[in-house]
This record gives sequence, C-alpha cells and structure tokens, in this order.
Amino acid sequence: MTMEEQSLDDLTLSQTMQLSQDSFSELWNTVSAPPLSYLAPTPEETWRTDGHNMDMLLLNDHSLTEVFDEELFELPPPDMSTMDGVNPTSSTVPVTSDHPGEYGFQLQFQKTGTAKSVTSTYSEQLNKLYCQLAKTTPVEVLLGKEIPLGAIIRATAVYKKTEHVAEVVRRCPHHQNEDAADHRSHLIRVEGSQRAQYFEDPNTKRQSVTVPYELPQLGSEITTILLSFMCNSSCMGGMNRRPILTILTLETAEGLVLGRRCLEVRICACPGRDRKTDEESSTKMQSGTKQTKKRKSTPGSSSMKKSRPTSSADEDDKDAFVLNVRGRERYEMLKKINDGLELLDKDRKPETRVKHEFAPPPSGKRPLHRGDKSDSD
Repeated sequence: MTMEEQSLDDLTLSQTMQLSQDSFSELWNTVSAPPLSYLAPTPEETWRTDGHNMDMLLLNDHSLTEVFDEELFELPPPDMSTMDGVNPTSSTVPVTSDHPGEYGFQLQFQKTGTAKSVTSTYSEQLNKLYCQLAKTTPVEVLLGKEIPLGAIIRATAVYKKTEHVAEVVRRCPHHQNEDAADHRSHLIRVEGSQRAQYFEDPNTKRQSVTVPYELPQLGSEITTILLSFMCNSSCMGGMNRRPILTILTLETAEGLVLGRRCLEVRICACPGRDRKTDEESSTKMQSGTKQTKKRKSTPGSSSMKKSRPTSSADEDDKDAFVLNVRGRERYEMLKKINDGLELLDKDRKPETRVKHEFAPPPSGKRPLHRGDKSDSD
C-alpha cells in the first residue's frame, strides 16, 4: 500500500466519525475488557521453567485478611531424654553423700571375713569394699517399697580426695591394651547381664554403667547385681594408689535420681589381709589419738628440751613415747628390739655405779674423811 492510499483511508475514516468527546466515549465502551479470572491464573495452571513444573498458588482476598501465624517457623524444644546411648548431663562434681530417698535404697554385702582366700570383702567399720582385679563382686540391693517399672541402677567411679576429684577414673593403658572390648576404658563392669549399657558423659567425660533393676524373686527381698573392677588401685597410669569412691544410684528411665549410696573401693591382690590391716590401723589410731593428746608437750617445753645441754640425756631417756606400728609382724619385731635394749640398760647400770666410786687407797694407809686429823698432827 502506498502512502497516498493510506492517507486516503484515514481521511475517509475521519470523515465518517465526528471528532468530539461523545464519540470517544462511545468508542471506549465498545472495547470489551477481559474478565479478572482470565488475568489471574487459577491454582490448576502451571508455569514451565527450564523444563520443571512449578505450581503457582495465588492468595485470594480471604487468605490475605487472616492473621499471620508467628509460631509457624519456631523449632520444637529438644528432647532431653536419653537417646542413642547418650548419658544425661551430670554435674561436674558428683555428690558422694548417702541418700536412701523415698524408696529406702540400701546396699548389702555378703559376710566373707578377712581370710586370705576371699576375692572380695566389705568392711562395715570403714564403709570400704576390698576386691581383686576382674573378680565378680555381688552387691545386694534392698528397697523399702515397690518402684516404678523401667528403673535402672547406675555405677560411677570418682576419686576420693579433693585434689583429684575433677579427674576421670579410667583404666591404666596396660590393661586397656590387653582388652578388646568396646568399653575397655571403663573401670566398672556389670557381669551376667546382656542389658548393661556403658555411657560417657559428653561434658564431664565421666564413665558409668547401667543395668535395669529387676524385681526380687519369689521368697526374697533383695536384688543382686554383679560388679567387677578391671584395674588395680596401684596401677601406674591409672588410679596410681589414689583412693576412689563408687557411687551407686537408683534412677528412673529418664535419669531422675531416686536414691544414692556411696562407698570406698580398693582393688588389691589380697582383700582380706588389707581389710584386716586397715581396720587394726583405724582402731589404733582412734585409741592412740587420745593418749597422744594427754602426753603431747607444749611448744615452750619442746623448745626448752632442744636448748638443754648434752649432759641432760639421762633425763630424756626417762620419757616414754608412743609409736604406731602397722602389721603384727612389725610390731613383734620392734617389741623384741625394745626388750633387748631394756636388758642392755639394766646391765649397764651397775657398771656406771662402779665407775663413780672412789678407788681404794694403797695398802697401809687409811682413807681420810672430813673432820678427821692426820697422823702427823
């Protein structure tokens, strides 16, 4: 179409329509607007982007007026129960005092005496358990009333002295290398139960072992658990002669403590001998403390004794002293030495008297005493 033809057509159209405001309004009304539903796609319509379908959901007027839920993006609180073998968080310094609790939690031990052949023995006087390495030690649990189902008993070892209580009780490297078990670093083990579980606290690194509490059998009031200690108290690199305490707690399945018992444990080669020695030493110490207080000298008198000359040694020999000896054999040996020294002192006394007497005068002369006159006078 040429420019002349296009101009003729425009002229013809302009002539047919009158240029006025009314004519423009009529022309605008003739244009039909599409419905809103056509402009806004429905939820069923999909958009394709890079070959992937994406559903585009449009909010209607009702959904826009609803209140926004602020809790929609909040995370649920973490579950504090024991999961995946993780022990509940424990305190840095465990409590070592006895607490029987509501259920009257008590421990009992078999009376085995102090014979050298026993593998474990318990001293009520010292509240101390003596046992051999890796030997089974029966522990009897007694409760005052029925406990809820799912209760457990936990055993934890801690050091007794304050300067060591922050350290974790573990086996020595020598015994760990000889053991192939997964829990070879644990000192305390539970024998005879396949449901025993071993834990290590993620915060304090303390190790413990748990076993489900079993109801007493028919005709019995106690439940027995079997413990074994897998390292000697004298092992280098482990306890290294540092005394330890064993804490036995009665807990619910969620870790709530219902009762607590604590006792000292010594792992040695001869439990009966060590128990007898410790009890005798404790008895002598209690009786010797009273005597020592009576015979204890004051600081002034001790300083005076130090300043005395050597000539006063005879007076010092008259003083009596108390010596605490551990073990019967040592006592008998030191007693024999003391008896021999006493006999030597008795034999020396006549000799000293003879030395101090005047020598007899030569023959033919009479000894001159005070007040007598000589023959020449």
